[in-house]
Amino acid sequence: MNNGDIVGKIHDSMYSQLQKDGVASPVQVLMDLGVLSAGDYESWRFGRVDYLERVCRVNLHKLTFIMKEIRAYARKNNLKASWTFYKQWGRKGKKLLAKLRFSKSGDENIEKMYATHYISPKRISECQRNGANACDITTLPDTQTE
Repeated sequence: MNNGDIVGKIHDSMYSQLQKDGVASPVQVLMDLGVLSAGDYESWRFGRVDYLERVCRVNLHKLTFIMKEIRAYARKNNLKASWTFYKQWGRKGKKLLAKLRFSKSGDENIEKMYATHYISPKRISECQRNGANACDITTLPDTQTE
């Protein structure tokens, strides 16, 4: 897949997510592109994979390009960046939360890029009309971080 094709697919994924839920996430873009399978995503969420990049089906250079294009789309469309805590699934009753890792390096800036969701201005307006608690990103469909 060449970069031109990837850009179009990234834009389609972001647009589709924003139309459906008012929020777009890099992880969902990776799944929409076929870079990350639903099964591999689930394995990562349950802690069976040590970091997300390990199961992505492209090299780090291509992942970096995808992440930059996601941020460029967000800037161009005036989307609000919202950091999301990704915790491991299947830890009910355990006292310590297990924060999931996205990158091999664990670099804070890289981790933040993967964990940042983008909210549409329309969704933000709806949240503001409905009160402060309505803007909690974890209440949006398909963006649960638990």
